[in-house]
Amino acid sequence: MRTLLLKSLFARPVTIKAPGADDGGLEELGRALAARGRRLFGRSITIREVDAGSCNGCELEIHALSNSVYDVERFGLRFAASPRHADVLLVTGPVTHNMKVALERTYAATPDPKWVVAVGDCGCGCGVFEGSYAVIGAVDKVIPVDLHIRGCPPRPIDLLRGLIALIDKAAAKAS
Repeated sequence: MRTLLLKSLFARPVTIKAPGADDGGLEELGRALAARGRRLFGRSITIREVDAGSCNGCELEIHALSNSVYDVERFGLRFAASPRHADVLLVTGPVTHNMKVALERTYAATPDPKWVVAVGDCGCGCGVFEGSYAVIGAVDKVIPVDLHIRGCPPRPIDLLRGLIALIDKAAAKAS
C-alpha cells in the first residue's frame, strides 16, 4: 500500500494536451456563431441542456464549451437553467421511460421560436442502448428535432459547427 501511495504522489498527472490556438479555427467559429445569433435574434443565444438518459459522455463535452479552453460565453453563447429562457434545447442520450414526461414538459416550457438538437449517437439513434427495456427511443420519437450532431461523444468544436448550421438553417427559413 505504501508503495502505491508513494508512486501516485510522484507521478505526473495524466491529462491530454489542450487544443492549439488555431485548432479548428475556434475564434472564427465563435465569432461566426455570435454574429449569426445576433443577426437572427438581436441578442445572444441561450441553450438549455437536457439529459434524457445518457451515459454523461456528451455532457462532459458540452460542459467543456464553458471551460477556459473554449469559453463560448465570450461569443455570446449562454447556458440557462430554465427552459423558459432558452432558444435551443441540447438533448443528450436516448429518451428513457423515466425522462419522457420531463422532456415533453421542457419542450413545452421553451418559448417559440425554439430549436431542438439531438446530441451524440445515443440522442440521434439510441446508440449502444438500442433495444434496452428502459429506453423509448431516440429524441425524435418524443419531440421534433431540428438538428442531429453525431459522435460518441461529439467534440466541442463539432457542437459549435452544428449550432452554426442550425442558425443558418433557421435564418434561411426566416428569409
